[in-house]
Amino acid sequence: MGRTRVTRRTVLRGAAAATTLAGTPFVRGAHAAGKLSVAVWDHWVPGANDVLEKLSREWAAKEKVELTIDFVTSQGDKLMLMGAAEGQARSGHDVIGQPGWYGAAKADMWEPADDLMATLIGKYGKPSAAAEYLGKQNGHWIAVPSIPNTLTLPSVGRIDLFKQYVGLDLTQMYPAGAPPDKELADQWTWNFWLQAAEKCHKVGFPFGMPLGQTGDSMNWVGAIFAAHGAELVDKDGNITVKSDATKQMLEFFKKLVPLLPDGVFAWDDSSNNKALISGQSAFIMNPPSAWAVAVRDAPKVAEQCWHFPSPKGPKGRFDPAQPSYWGIWNFSPNKSAGKSLLLHLWEKNSVEQLVAGSKGYDIPAFGTLRDFKTWAEEGPPKGGIWNYPPRGDVIESVSGSPAPIRIGNQIFAQATTTKMIAQYTTQGKTMDEAMDWAAGELEGFMRS
Repeated sequence: MGRTRVTRRTVLRGAAAATTLAGTPFVRGAHAAGKLSVAVWDHWVPGANDVLEKLSREWAAKEKVELTIDFVTSQGDKLMLMGAAEGQARSGHDVIGQPGWYGAAKADMWEPADDLMATLIGKYGKPSAAAEYLGKQNGHWIAVPSIPNTLTLPSVGRIDLFKQYVGLDLTQMYPAGAPPDKELADQWTWNFWLQAAEKCHKVGFPFGMPLGQTGDSMNWVGAIFAAHGAELVDKDGNITVKSDATKQMLEFFKKLVPLLPDGVFAWDDSSNNKALISGQSAFIMNPPSAWAVAVRDAPKVAEQCWHFPSPKGPKGRFDPAQPSYWGIWNFSPNKSAGKSLLLHLWEKNSVEQLVAGSKGYDIPAFGTLRDFKTWAEEGPPKGGIWNYPPRGDVIESVSGSPAPIRIGNQIFAQATTTKMIAQYTTQGKTMDEAMDWAAGELEGFMRS
């Protein structure tokens, strides 16, 4: 069995030729044989790749399939470049991992996954709203959610600073291994959050909230917009940005921006991580990657980090989500083996091992698979990431939704929401002028 890490040079050289597997759908039995090539995300957590390879090797030995796995980094968009190259060449790996919008854009090139998802939904129940929004198009599942690199960006707060300056015990509001304190959680609203941001700003620990043209910026802003029912484009493709809900959001950000660190409109996706790790911020919204780096580089900060759900708005409590997908190319000659492998990786025991291997970073798309001991035991502090996976009243949202996929993709990629906020809060435009600009952008997306 081969295993490689793929470089940018390999990607740009073009897609490798796919090999052939003879067999019936869902390869089973002692006489199954052939070859299968897989390209998956090169995990940033040490050891996580080893777990996925071990599980895949077990499957291959049982099914007598010769399996090649390439671990492809997303740095420099290498994995995404590979997906584009293979899709254009109609040649390459049989199964390939693609994040979020990159997966959604390949709907016409992937083998429909309705059969696989019917099996998984029958076992585990309904998947998250975020996984369904990107993964189900025109009534059909285009791919299977992957376990690695499917994540959310919930609240990450400093236990000590919130106790001292906000008067809130985060560990009591969202304890580890137990249901939230209902009274405290009900008070955890975006209005309360704004008051907390003001208190922390006054004492020199501003919230690290990016507002640039980046994924982290659009993710958290998309969640607060969803919580207030502010949709730029509705599910039917109607432009709805000029609404009372959008006006409410623009006023909210007018109050918030002066409370944030200087330069947040130019922050990149690492800036909020650095703000937390350096001890300068009391709060960010992020998966446990910032905390994990703090464990290594700033242990005193890490010991005070607590992950918990987003604040609640009038329409509910929304965590920003970034699902990823495992897709089988519709030109692959080895579809049956690919489907068999994906079902093996989605066995409950396999999922638990993958979650443990990622130290809790990866979140299964099904809520019934979110009580593994990893989230309760990882630390410091022990249980600090227990509330990282969305549970209870938390809804997972994708920034750009509920617009039709083609439009939602452009809203996210062009950072329409944060640009509109910048125009109103820092660039001197009136509220109506900022919304008019956004409406014009959205009309252009629909014509393109």
